[in-house]
Amino acid sequence: MTSRAADPAPATTLPTGPTGKPVRRIPGPVWAALAIVYVVWGSTYLGIRVVVETMPPFLSAGGRFVLAGVLLAALLAWRKGIGVLRISRRELASASLVGLLLLLGGNGLVVLAETSIPSGLAALLVAVVPAWVVLLRTASGERPGAAAYTGVLLGLAGLAVLTLPGLSGEVRIGGVVTVIVASLLWSAGSFSASRIPMPANPFTASAYEMIAGGLGCLLLGLLRGEHHGLDVADVSLRSWTAFGYLVLFGSLLAFTAYAWLLQTAPLSLVATYAYVNPVVAVALGALVLGEAVTWPIALGGAVVVAGVSLIVSTERRN
Repeated sequence: MTSRAADPAPATTLPTGPTGKPVRRIPGPVWAALAIVYVVWGSTYLGIRVVVETMPPFLSAGGRFVLAGVLLAALLAWRKGIGVLRISRRELASASLVGLLLLLGGNGLVVLAETSIPSGLAALLVAVVPAWVVLLRTASGERPGAAAYTGVLLGLAGLAVLTLPGLSGEVRIGGVVTVIVASLLWSAGSFSASRIPMPANPFTASAYEMIAGGLGCLLLGLLRGEHHGLDVADVSLRSWTAFGYLVLFGSLLAFTAYAWLLQTAPLSLVATYAYVNPVVAVALGALVLGEAVTWPIALGGAVVVAGVSLIVSTERRN
């Protein structure tokens, strides 16, 4: 879904740095976009937890993604003309597959899991995604390097510690396993997106992905019988507010900022969201929902973040 971005054109340089080389200065708009990605994407775990207080998991996720996808498609057609949405059947099939892996398998299962586990724990379990991607790259014949594999080992060690609350009965082990499966499916979707024929415009691809993934969530929700006994009047204002936040800010604003960063800032800088988001999620879960930060969550989270940081720093040098 993403590609390696060129160095930012808007960035300015100082005459020389301590080593005698020009020093690139990160402009204000880049920092603003990074702040959006850091905070908004980190806060989506909190938003999901609030949504599922009174909304069914897959139906709420499906409604969120379909609505966001339609809004994005309409915005694209308004700004660039209806032609921007025209893609081939192969591209549509590819975007649909990626959308199902990312949003039905990945995000949808996280929404389901957050009905039984804290939002901060879910975010930390998802943070292992870069480690799974490294293993998928290895299986395809790539050799990411020793530092990346060290990061994978750290990530898996942290993952083992994070499962302790489930093994000890502090949270439901089923929710922990569900998030681990979700992270594997998200990794598969991310890995596949760069290897199959996708729409050239990343915004167009995202619109189709969200619609396909959202429809998949809606269908699964109906198959699970989530609509039985569902009364819209019983949905709290708190959940509706969180739902609207996820649609407008989580799925539209943050994604737009992320896509802009990929075209404007170095990928090594953009990739830092991978270890900032879980920290934001844990902090918000503790502050807003009073979620306990137990020693397995603190220790396992620190190890996972260290592993992801090592993997990202390895990519920075490549």
